[in-house]
Amino acid sequence: MSDTSKIATLDVSAALSLGPTCSLSSGSTRKQRHTRKGIRPSSTGSPVYSKTLFDAKATKQLSFERIASELGRGEVAVAALFYGQAQASAEDITKLSSLLGVPRDELEKSMGGFPDRGRAGPMPPVEPLIYRLYEVVQNYGYAFKAVMNEKFGDGIMSAIAFSSKVEKEVDGDGVTWVNITLRGKWLPFTRF
Repeated sequence: MSDTSKIATLDVSAALSLGPTCSLSSGSTRKQRHTRKGIRPSSTGSPVYSKTLFDAKATKQLSFERIASELGRGEVAVAALFYGQAQASAEDITKLSSLLGVPRDELEKSMGGFPDRGRAGPMPPVEPLIYRLYEVVQNYGYAFKAVMNEKFGDGIMSAIAFSSKVEKEVDGDGVTWVNITLRGKWLPFTRF
């Protein structure tokens, strides 16, 4: 099966269920803030426009890589746009509208607000791939911290001034490997 046909057969409801869940009560200040800003979580926790984007992506048989190329962004950043965890610029909205065939005003109304970062769902995560990423941090987090502190001093890696990419590697034995690069600005802690 080609990569394109795999994209076309993606079950949109399954893609949305991979997004983090969000349990906000009707009286929640956070929910009201998102409603005013235009990004409202659906019952899956993903923004209401996510289904529109995923449906159009499947219909057009586009990969995140192709969409990223058109938007001039990285694949992970584009996927984050689809899940409402990155902010879409006016230029992003215009390009997505053209590429996906979704009316611009529809995207402007729904994507024009602030992103809802950090919706993590249940902890530990139950989705297997996300659980494995969580497990990497659980098993190696202190090792990462020790090496970063040794190299950079006391501080943290930003998840806002941040970029990431995912690459596929096939070794000489035909084994497939995942390479994930996390690139965050180093923010040193300052003394009070």
